[in-house]
Amino acid sequence: MILVVDKETGAKLPFSRGILTRSITLSGVDVGVAYAIASAVQKELIKRGKRFVTTDEIRELTYSTLIERGLREEAERYLFWRTLRRRKVRLTVLLGGATGVGKSTIATELAFRLGILSIIGTDTIREVLRKVIARELLPDIHVSSFLASNVVNAPRGIDPLIYGFETQVKHVSVGIKAVLERSRREGLNAIIEGIHVVPGFIELDENEFMYVITVPGRESLLAHFYERARYSPRGAERYVKNVEKIMRIQDYIVDRAKELGIPVIENVELEKAVTAIMEDLMKRLKKEVD
Repeated sequence: MILVVDKETGAKLPFSRGILTRSITLSGVDVGVAYAIASAVQKELIKRGKRFVTTDEIRELTYSTLIERGLREEAERYLFWRTLRRRKVRLTVLLGGATGVGKSTIATELAFRLGILSIIGTDTIREVLRKVIARELLPDIHVSSFLASNVVNAPRGIDPLIYGFETQVKHVSVGIKAVLERSRREGLNAIIEGIHVVPGFIELDENEFMYVITVPGRESLLAHFYERARYSPRGAERYVKNVEKIMRIQDYIVDRAKELGIPVIENVELEKAVTAIMEDLMKRLKKEVD
């Protein structure tokens, strides 16, 4: 057994190909390639007769293995993310976008690559609010985001759908802000995802990054609804029935994102969407390690 020694704490843990694979995926290679490289690193350590190895040695060996396989750009990305993690830079990623665009799936993949354990859905925050605030006081949080206009009276001349949606977002944003405040106070890494993550409703601090996820059009959104229904107790019917409302909400969120300079990520292929976010994060975080 090879034991990995943390030089700071002196802690010793068994070498894990799975953990190293996750770290290597930060470089942008797929899981299969990352696992093959992690296996090659393990074989080299065994060949060298290593019983104890430091995290620095693993990092250097992984970097050189990537280089040897012609993955120089990926090797530099790997080194960047490992350096960032070693410096314990707090990172919070917020993913917004309309219902059904794939926010949860992207959040899960990002969490795996970044080693973030905490994923908070804004629907969960809304559910907590529902339990403590009566329907009579805040009726909008007791219905779906695209149906809030049915229980909120919009002022004359204002789009009822968008007004109802904004009203719900304002109320759920209180809970999102509380999660952010705790993350800042305790130095926790987190991913917050949900339709209530809307540009302009949440003030971001250092190392907090927001992205808006979209799909190209109505047909793509319908495909997402039917695909999700295959693996979830939630049927697709109510979403399909309200697809035009959901598309209008998407247009509203995207317009706000463009107005406020928030990156908009089109989710056609999961890998491309995740890679786009990872590359943008790296570009914006580089000042932390330079």
